[in-house]
Amino acid sequence: MLRRQRQIHAQIQKLMDAGLFALSFWLAHLIRSRSQIAVFGGTAEIQPFEEFLWLYLLIIPFSFLVLEYQGFYNRPLITSRRWLIWDLLKGCTLMVMAVIVVMFLLRVQLARSVVILFGPVSFIVVLCKEELLRSWLRSKVGQAQMKRHVIVAGTHADVDRLKAELKVDGADDVEVVAVVNLNEVPIEDLVNLVHEHSANAVLVNAKHTLFGRIEKAIQVCELEGVEVWLLADFFQTQISRTTLDEFHGRPMLVFRSTPEMSWQAVAKQVIDVLGAFVFLLILAPLLLIIALIIKLTSPGPVLFRQQRSGLNGKPFTMLKFRSMVTDAEQRKRELEAFNEMSGPVFKVTNDPRITRMGRWLRRWSLDEFPQLVNVLRGEMSLVGPRPLPVDEVRRFDDLAHRRRLSVRPGLTCLWQIRGRNNLTDFKEWVRLDLEYIDNWSLWLDLEILCKTIPVVLMGAGAK
Repeated sequence: MLRRQRQIHAQIQKLMDAGLFALSFWLAHLIRSRSQIAVFGGTAEIQPFEEFLWLYLLIIPFSFLVLEYQGFYNRPLITSRRWLIWDLLKGCTLMVMAVIVVMFLLRVQLARSVVILFGPVSFIVVLCKEELLRSWLRSKVGQAQMKRHVIVAGTHADVDRLKAELKVDGADDVEVVAVVNLNEVPIEDLVNLVHEHSANAVLVNAKHTLFGRIEKAIQVCELEGVEVWLLADFFQTQISRTTLDEFHGRPMLVFRSTPEMSWQAVAKQVIDVLGAFVFLLILAPLLLIIALIIKLTSPGPVLFRQQRSGLNGKPFTMLKFRSMVTDAEQRKRELEAFNEMSGPVFKVTNDPRITRMGRWLRRWSLDEFPQLVNVLRGEMSLVGPRPLPVDEVRRFDDLAHRRRLSVRPGLTCLWQIRGRNNLTDFKEWVRLDLEYIDNWSLWLDLEILCKTIPVVLMGAGAK
């Protein structure tokens, strides 16, 4: 993982841990007040918790500072439990000692048992968080979210040395999916490997690779929206620090033509998950009614499942309410002569394969609602380029078109609020998607979401 991404993840962990220590202090007070147990000769009565809220001014900032001092946030994502428990135990002990010192200096009348309970409660709460995080990272969903599929380009000796260093560093978040020597193979081989493995990045070890070959690799990846990580250990680290990043301690140049990891990107993921969850809860009765009507009005399954190209072209199963007859895919060839869309995309006005219920669903975009499940899975976003079928992506005749795959596909995007189904030029479609990628911000996402609602309610441009 690159240093900038590690820093953001560490900051998220600090905020979570500070909140958990604050929660633990309240739990310790609650346990003591409910149990009414006197310790060290104290009384069974205890003052209200509100009188000690000011102690959060110490607990919240001091908690993650203590853990950071222990090196708690410099560890690999999945680390030894023994190391984790030992550092967490030391951190919780120091926190208890800090509270005791403040109580002594300021003569705070806080029950001693609360302070004693604060240590083990905070230890258990933070440890539970770490175990949940460990379980998530080891799950298929966690692996898919965190693991980066990387193609390593360089000479055999350089690649072998790099892979050995990654193994020593315990780089569980990186999977080397392919190796290529740019000095020996044509650049088309690299392109094919990127497509085949849905690579997130190409790591170029430039020490013994011709710069002309590196330039071609960067240009190809730039068109496709795939990051290039250039190992720059042949430079002095003092030069161009603002353009350098680090990959497991080694200097690296990163060339991006897509939005980078940032707090806005983290907020986007949070909004995606929470938004999809809330929408599914609110729309559950409507979704059940639609499913029942589909089942009663036409033979076949309620949901239509199709392989679509997701982030970096990785295939996933997209869900929709079925709006066509069951043999729609087989009858597609019969209608190819009537295709109104330029490029690889297929579209026919008044498609005869659409059912009566399906035409109504499409008019109000109700058939798209099951994709909220795809958003919860992390396969899609609320806002992003619409996912295309895998076979249509394979027919792209311009590598620049693949850059629309460099972000997660979404339920809505620019072309839906500007042209929706009135667009017939695939290049214009791609242009709007790339405009979204190049100008992405959280505010742009919110603007698109707000503008999508009236467009859908009016059924504008839907067929």
